[in-house]
Amino acid sequence: MNLFDGKSALVTGGGSGIGKAVAFALARHGANVVVNDLKQDVAQSVVDEITDAGGKAVAVAGDVGKAGDVKAAVDTAVAEFGGLNLAFNNAGIGGPQGPIHDIDIDEYLTLMDVNLHSVFYGMKYEIPPMLEAGGGAIVNMSSILGLVGEPVAIPYTAAKHGVTGMTKAAAISYAGQGIRINSIHPGYIDTPLLEGAPQEMRDGLVALHPIGRLGTAEEVAEVVLFLLSDAASFVTGSQYLVDGGYTSR
Repeated sequence: MNLFDGKSALVTGGGSGIGKAVAFALARHGANVVVNDLKQDVAQSVVDEITDAGGKAVAVAGDVGKAGDVKAAVDTAVAEFGGLNLAFNNAGIGGPQGPIHDIDIDEYLTLMDVNLHSVFYGMKYEIPPMLEAGGGAIVNMSSILGLVGEPVAIPYTAAKHGVTGMTKAAAISYAGQGIRINSIHPGYIDTPLLEGAPQEMRDGLVALHPIGRLGTAEEVAEVVLFLLSDAASFVTGSQYLVDGGYTSR
């Protein structure tokens, strides 16, 4: 029997990188997956790959920074698969960087919508069908910068710290109702976001990790799957680092 047979899952930002890796892994282990992405064609391409491999998935486009779009993704899971058991609130953007006095306020607000408020919207709409199902598991995407600071990425750092705190509080709130909620904190991962980056920049990022390389999306996905599975049945309110030693310095 597969890890997630008979269970339905929602993955936001599932069109590429870590989200795509998690969507594939969930489907490979028997879950019915709703793949959310900002663009329908991107989400559908992942769904096509999953179904071609024998899995079950549906695509839904939406901006996670908008509450109504997140609700629509959850509603799709309930309509297509009869409920919702698992969720990976993953979608995010890099946002503005630089000294705080130079940061554009509209860009700051957009980052907060996508990286922080979306996690609130996700849990708000994901938890009711999980309660109806008798329980579930949620993993929220934070970052190493949800635990430590980075002076050139102040809005991003603030949002990811917010995800960390929100996860802890929500985990306590629903621990007695069968819903486990954890956050994951990757270091720098070799995803399409880094494609085309100058070699000097990549070398600088590698140097930040004592393990001597960047992580892969599949390595992060393995930890997400553990946290969503019954193997993590006594794990809630935790912060799981996948950072090659970055935060141990």
